[in-house]
Amino acid sequence: MHDVGPPLLTADEALRRLVAGNERFQRGEARAMSPGKESLAELALGQRPYATILGCSDSRVPPEWLFDAAPGELFVIRVAGNVFSSAVAGSLQYAGSHLKTPLFVVLGHQRCGAVEAAMQTQTDGTLHRSRIQVLVDSIVPGLPAPDPALPPSLRLARAIEANVRWTVHQIMQTPEAQERKAQGHTKIVGALYDIESGAVRFLPEE
Repeated sequence: MHDVGPPLLTADEALRRLVAGNERFQRGEARAMSPGKESLAELALGQRPYATILGCSDSRVPPEWLFDAAPGELFVIRVAGNVFSSAVAGSLQYAGSHLKTPLFVVLGHQRCGAVEAAMQTQTDGTLHRSRIQVLVDSIVPGLPAPDPALPPSLRLARAIEANVRWTVHQIMQTPEAQERKAQGHTKIVGALYDIESGAVRFLPEE
């Protein structure tokens, strides 16, 4: 693993680039995703992504499409429920230490099945298959207390946002994140994708 030079963009510039890309995606004006031969040759020499995205494995939520990003522009980590684990932590550490991406985004999405499963465990004690349960158990601590007065769709939406914030919180507690934040080199933000509209809403930085 070789370190690259300083970031090509600041965290704020990287965030604005993601916002602009998502706006193009919503308008149906996304750039062609397939790289030409010259681009492939350049990519073979190394990568300089401007942002790291920790997103859900859901097949409807590909970050490169949502942000209209070309190959090599985003370092993407995908796991059901966009959960934090030791393996995910290693990938994030690589992105920060070696690739020096200035922006980290935890991307949740509408109708997340992993969060629904965690809510079933929280409210009904439902147990899932063994490895799924391990994943679910990492989501449950960040869920809000059940509110039976709310309709199910709103309870799920609140839980999905809480799960994003929970993952951001866990990342923020790592020594690497604390150090880079103190140096002013890094932003770590949460975001929520609306599958119906195609819009990504960024949460205020914690």
